[in-house]
Amino acid sequence: MEWLKAVQRLRELRVPGVLVTLTSVRGHSPREAGAKMVVSEDRTWATIGGGNLEAVAIERARSMIGDGLATPETLKVSLSDKAPYQHGVQCCGGEVELLLEPLPVVPSVAIFGMGHVGLELARILARHDLELHLVDSRTAQLEPEQLRGLDDAVAGIHVHQVPVLPELVIGELPEGTHVLVMTHDHAEDAALCDAALRAGQLASIGLIGSSAKWSRFRAKLADEGHAPEAIARITTPIGLPDLGGKEPATIAVSVAARLLQIFAGEPASTEQQPR
Repeated sequence: MEWLKAVQRLRELRVPGVLVTLTSVRGHSPREAGAKMVVSEDRTWATIGGGNLEAVAIERARSMIGDGLATPETLKVSLSDKAPYQHGVQCCGGEVELLLEPLPVVPSVAIFGMGHVGLELARILARHDLELHLVDSRTAQLEPEQLRGLDDAVAGIHVHQVPVLPELVIGELPEGTHVLVMTHDHAEDAALCDAALRAGQLASIGLIGSSAKWSRFRAKLADEGHAPEAIARITTPIGLPDLGGKEPATIAVSVAARLLQIFAGEPASTEQQPR
């Protein structure tokens, strides 16, 4: 199906769009109920019948994209020569109803370090509609047996096995990715923080660890030439400030909840406990 391939393609390219479905038909129309079309800012795929009907749908879909709307809409269009028209007369004699469903760009999250916390976090995030990148320099941590809990994931799962220089993955991540640094090795964490600050495409950078660890990292990043305002882009500790506990599952729930707040545009609290 052309429209289905288009939906998948837009998701891969991280481009917003709108899925238009002809949901009901009264009288005559160019296409039967169920016909679909996909609209992006600069092109369309498939057809719901052409003419004024399709032009009106495309115009409204692109307006929704431009306004960043996320709620589906219905639209009724009359196909009568007596009905108002914007893009030419279309007098099939019927009336149709359209459903316009936004296809937003889903969040992208990268977890560096698939240890106890990373795996628990991946299990939670995998239940959400997002793109999830899993990175570890230890090959065993990304074996299928280790990731079996993600087999029924809703998220798109991308596994990066990088035994050497995992920080190179930073440059391969999609624009707007939220990066979480939680590896088994503080030297690796430091290299990842440095690479993340040098990358220009990331939405946020989170680092797991204590205040003592962050104090050392902050000094090291400054020595490597990062300005204070750049270093401030790194959030540490991570997670919800009022959800304590050091169990991996508890930390994972806290971090996932904070990410969901970020996705919803909610501001951060300033009172956080080391994590």
